[in-house]
Amino acid sequence: MAGDTKHRTAQLTADLDGFREVQRLSYACAEAVAAQLRPGVSEREAARMQREWLRERGVRDWFHLPFAWFGDRTAFANFRFPLQFFPTNRRLEPGMPFILDMAPVYRGYSADIGYSGSLGLNPVQDRLMADLRAHRVLILEQVRERRSLREIYENVERLMTRQGYANRHRAYPFGVIAHKIDRVRERRWSPTAFGFGTQSLKGLAGDALHGHREGWSPLWSPYRFSDHPPQPGLWAVEPHLGFRGTGAKFEEILVVTDSRDPEESAFWLDEDLPHVRRWAEEMAA
Repeated sequence: MAGDTKHRTAQLTADLDGFREVQRLSYACAEAVAAQLRPGVSEREAARMQREWLRERGVRDWFHLPFAWFGDRTAFANFRFPLQFFPTNRRLEPGMPFILDMAPVYRGYSADIGYSGSLGLNPVQDRLMADLRAHRVLILEQVRERRSLREIYENVERLMTRQGYANRHRAYPFGVIAHKIDRVRERRWSPTAFGFGTQSLKGLAGDALHGHREGWSPLWSPYRFSDHPPQPGLWAVEPHLGFRGTGAKFEEILVVTDSRDPEESAFWLDEDLPHVRRWAEEMAA
């Protein structure tokens, strides 16, 4: 029995290291591409830059292909249909906000990240980013309290309203603020469908079927199917704020376990990410 416990602990540690590695790789890509953005670059070009950067470093599969949103598209202005999420010919201008979003699979581990920035100064987006810190704190606290995913979603939305912002993750399919991620079987050829990796979609569909039988969902939404406590596993969480045509979000992995110890029951996978460092610098200033 003790040997089995040690084995499971060692496997969990190895898995978390693998997820942490691909998440850091993703954020390194976002920072590298953001540094290369110039006036006139289109969303499609920025998405291609992300794909090429990651492929050069060994990425061959995706949960979803990279996205890029510029200007009021960072707030999903007038988004009504799924195709509107895909990169367009919108071109970057000085002072314009942008969001880079990518979900690569690397060595069988997946990540899904969101990186917000602007081409030059943008005080509105800076404020949005600063105010997102409270959402990261709230989400972790309430997951540790084992509140239902639906209740946490509603409390995040209430916080946004108090801050004076619109909830823009409501515009995502099923209005999700998060979804489960898992390991993905490595293949030499990994096709995509509608911008999503078929292997990852199969895994998510399997989780949905398994969860339906047991009364939980791999999608964290405002609807009844998310009215259950957080399910152990890894969740890609992305609170998304909007204000008058400007949007900002972060997206990173939250680890949920079945531990009775509050600090071990849920924790952010990595505390060394660009938005976390930014908040630490702001608090120290």
